[in-house]
Amino acid sequence: MWWRNVTLIFAIAFLAIGIAGFIDGLVAPPTADGVAMDGMHGRLFGLFPVNWLHNVVHLAFGLWGFFAYFSGRLPSRVYLRSVAVVYAVFTVMGIIPGLNTTFGLVPLYGHDVWLHALLAVVAGIVGFGVTERESDVTTARTGERGRI
Repeated sequence: MWWRNVTLIFAIAFLAIGIAGFIDGLVAPPTADGVAMDGMHGRLFGLFPVNWLHNVVHLAFGLWGFFAYFSGRLPSRVYLRSVAVVYAVFTVMGIIPGLNTTFGLVPLYGHDVWLHALLAVVAGIVGFGVTERESDVTTARTGERGRI
């Protein structure tokens, strides 16, 4: 159930970043970049382009992560696999002109591209690649320790 811990880390990180995006002191003034939704628009920590809708997306992924973590093994895996796919799509969108602002709604360019790629890779490795050991499955089903 190692991926549940990763789900919790993702949930905490997404919530923290979502909240940080609403704190004026952490968001540098924006540059002209064609985002139509320019409320609370700027660069988080001076690096990552955000706006209020971008922050709401982070908060939503954070809340979803907490619900998945507390719901058990399967929801945690589904969450990580979904994060991997969605953030891989965001990465590709971030490098395509015209899509890199999600039709003017959410900025996905600049440093967001490599960050979204990193999130997709980590979530993909854990969500798709990490498997349970047989002893973990036995323990989870019976509540007993496996024999040595």
